[in-house]
Amino acid sequence: MELLLVEDNKKISEFMIKGLEESGFSVTLAENGVDARSQINERNWKVILLDIMLPDIDGIEILQYIRYKKIKTPILVISALGDPDDKVKALNYGADDYLSKPFHFKELIARIYALDRRMNMSYENSSDILICGDLKLYVDEHKIMRKGREIILTIQEFKLLKFLMENKNKVVSRTQILNSVWGINHDINTNIVDVYISYLRNKIDIDGENKMIETIKGRGYRIKS
Repeated sequence: MELLLVEDNKKISEFMIKGLEESGFSVTLAENGVDARSQINERNWKVILLDIMLPDIDGIEILQYIRYKKIKTPILVISALGDPDDKVKALNYGADDYLSKPFHFKELIARIYALDRRMNMSYENSSDILICGDLKLYVDEHKIMRKGREIILTIQEFKLLKFLMENKNKVVSRTQILNSVWGINHDINTNIVDVYISYLRNKIDIDGENKMIETIKGRGYRIKS
């Protein structure tokens, strides 16, 4: 399970990373709001652990930004601000849970797993799912699954795969892909489509099985179920 920890206090972040990694989590640290925003845009996370008092962009602004971007990753606020009004404010701005410092580490682990279970239940109940063979794309949650394994994609990779799956078993040209994924003003002579198709293949294909994305010479690409 990949976690993003947003925490500017070095002692606290070192303590949390050590404990979380010993518990089997993969943790990436963002030490300020600007770095956190960049990490959130770059990839999908299972859970975001967010401090409120940050040196530049505070945690409430980060919360607002995440929900404004329609990113539904579970957010656990971990803050020294323990007043009920602080908790209510964070929850109203989009936090899923709130844990006051200092905390018991076992409680932190339990809350992370609870948030993940809740999100998985929402995936199962979601009707906004694209399916191509054993590959599933959850549109609202920006989640990709194949044979029980989650596939982590960047935003552009996700948009490309979504476009292909919306047109599964159809050939789509490079120009169609450029217009849909990168915008109509993008340079039509670029090789960015071919580069990102290669990125996708490296992530979604399984050794020993046929490649899901076909190259149709002179025409474009097709993802087949």
